[in-house]
Amino acid sequence: MGRSANLPRGLVDKFRARDGVWPDDTGCRMLHVDMDAFYASVEIRERPELESVPVVVGGVSGRGVVCSANYLAREHGVRSAMPTAHARRLIPNAVYLPPRFDLYHEVSRGVMAIFRDITPLVEPLSLDEAFLDVGGALRRLGLTPGGVAEMIRSRVFADHGVTCSVGVAPTKFLAKLASGMCKPDGMMVVPASSVLEFLHPLPVSALWGVGAKTATRLGELGLHTVADVAATPLPRLRRLIGVALAEHLYALASGVDDRAVVSTSREKSIGAEETFEVDHTDRALLRRELLRLSERSATSLRAKGLRGRTVSIKVRFADFTTITRSRTLPVATDVTQEVYRTAAELLDTQVPPGAVRLIGVRIEGLDNADSAQQLIFDAPEHGWRDADQAADQARSRFGSLAVRPASLLRDSPERTGETAPKPE
Repeated sequence: MGRSANLPRGLVDKFRARDGVWPDDTGCRMLHVDMDAFYASVEIRERPELESVPVVVGGVSGRGVVCSANYLAREHGVRSAMPTAHARRLIPNAVYLPPRFDLYHEVSRGVMAIFRDITPLVEPLSLDEAFLDVGGALRRLGLTPGGVAEMIRSRVFADHGVTCSVGVAPTKFLAKLASGMCKPDGMMVVPASSVLEFLHPLPVSALWGVGAKTATRLGELGLHTVADVAATPLPRLRRLIGVALAEHLYALASGVDDRAVVSTSREKSIGAEETFEVDHTDRALLRRELLRLSERSATSLRAKGLRGRTVSIKVRFADFTTITRSRTLPVATDVTQEVYRTAAELLDTQVPPGAVRLIGVRIEGLDNADSAQQLIFDAPEHGWRDADQAADQARSRFGSLAVRPASLLRDSPERTGETAPKPE
């Protein structure tokens, strides 16, 4: 479902909007809006002189990975999650920029505000994409779904200087598929009466849940297109690939997807991790990095009004062996020092010695901070939570580096680039 931009465009090009004209959008209440090369586009907006050159955003050191690349860079094979070193070999003359997550969050908030100004039924999937159900807003706006999509595209560009692509369809699956197939800066409408005409010529990899291995397996069974899957009797499909996968793919191949837009989704976890430029065995240095990550994660918790019960750490060694260790607290917390103390104890007691390549902290079991909290006997009236709140206020006024733990003022290890706290 996330690979639709790589599908053959000519098969469904007739559904693309052109010059303000698009196919019949009656009953197409689902929109999927996807920003185009979001991080790279924001950077180019800040530096217009980069518009005509390949731009890659990501960790700029040897172990960094690509977060985003503009379409000029993609023409050379650069893709998200690719090691930056590989990208440099593909296109050494590109402009390589470290990510600025605070800036991307700011633009994302503005874009999401545009969506919510149109309909309350907005389901963000990440910073740069969301589903919208616009069925209840059409009469108020005096527009068809395609008209709403065009208005969104115009407002996003006018207000934030970046482009987006929009899929318009009767279902979420089709809307997301369409948005990817009209990139960049496009719009595609899948009419309710033409769902199978749109779907069936596509390869099986277009179906949500079909990765490379599953596509190969289906190909070995003679199922190469979505039409092949839809034409296979369901009992036979169950025998070939298993009940759950068969029923899922058969429904999608038949154009069936009854999922509604969920306007509020509860985050399951919040965390942050770092990859070092050089492997480290110094436990004191690793504990300092845990403090840095604990502070970043707990600050994100407090900003979202959340607390967490379980603290876990992730450690990747030089040979790429990766382990996670966790501990559940008696009371949910959003306090930096409590998160750090637990993470440090996990490092000291449950992680074997060895050269560490990556380390991370994650807080799970989240709940609203204003929910009832169990009282702890002899807990002080004031303490670390007050200090955290004061620090948050100072940082909101004077920047993220205004207040920091003293131990973080010393030289820090070289890292491949900041990784913003984000939901799992």
